[in-house]
Amino acid sequence: MTLHKPQHHTTSRDVTQTLQTYEKDAEIFLKHWGKKKYKRPALIVQWLKLLPERAVLLDLGCGAGQDSRHLTKLEHHVIGLDRTMPLLQFANGRTPLVPLILADIRALPLRVDSLDGIWAAASLIHLPKRNVAGVLAELHDIVKPAGLFAATFTYGSNSRIKRTGWMPGRYFARWRKDELARALRRAGWTVMSLRVVSNQERKGRWINVIARGKYSTYADSADPGLLKRIQ
Repeated sequence: MTLHKPQHHTTSRDVTQTLQTYEKDAEIFLKHWGKKKYKRPALIVQWLKLLPERAVLLDLGCGAGQDSRHLTKLEHHVIGLDRTMPLLQFANGRTPLVPLILADIRALPLRVDSLDGIWAAASLIHLPKRNVAGVLAELHDIVKPAGLFAATFTYGSNSRIKRTGWMPGRYFARWRKDELARALRRAGWTVMSLRVVSNQERKGRWINVIARGKYSTYADSADPGLLKRIQ
């Protein structure tokens, strides 16, 4: 098994500002997303039906770890990854057995063909579209043959920094269905489901995606020794 070598991108001003907002307003974020009461997202229910038993999964942009905890209770082997240390520390306190990685989504420290699935709930939305194409290709590389990707993207056409409302100062990339489908296909994904939903887990209009990765006659397993736990 070879170590996946991610592409490194220059951090844009919008992404830097977004990360600073999550660091500064981590307590505000956790008051909402750190609640003990958990409601499974509709997309995660759909995705779980397609996964093998005891799958090796990445919770990409895991935040407070609520989805990681749920997936672990279902006896899947979950890895959480986020760029905001206060959120990872909270997640570690709630689910200490889940390996957590402090890393940038654009530079993933994971091996090629090491995952059965990737869950990306409202995480790729903070990357400019010019960065997303490369990230989708990297995600495609790190899933096993026929691995499953599920993600939520903000729907629309006006990508911008949010200036008002809850936790202003974050950048949101907004996608149309056709352009997102093209980006996924170009990265090697086969789109299984792509639909617009309104006001489900989060307010507003979103695109829910499930896609399948490459097909092959071989697969490698994840190497837990590669992962760094948050202390």
